[in-house]
Amino acid sequence: MANTSSAKKCVRKMERKTNVNKNRRTNVRSTLRKVEDAITAGDQTAAKEALIAAEPAMMRAVGKGIFHKNTGARKISRLTKRVKTMSA
Repeated sequence: MANTSSAKKCVRKMERKTNVNKNRRTNVRSTLRKVEDAITAGDQTAAKEALIAAEPAMMRAVGKGIFHKNTGARKISRLTKRVKTMSA
């Protein structure tokens, strides 16, 4: 447990930041899941639209430090590849 007032303040700040980051991470995962669902359903137009919404959300989360840079790039790359193979 924190003893000093500054340490107690740091704990309060960390709780707030943790909640914000959890919400952001949840929203990004939801957008990625929409792309996955559209791919499994075989709906190419919905998959493209969901991917267009998911990419900036993921990169915004990367910029905020919620996901690692390579993780974001890898996920978007794999989803883009899967959406492209649907058209072939």
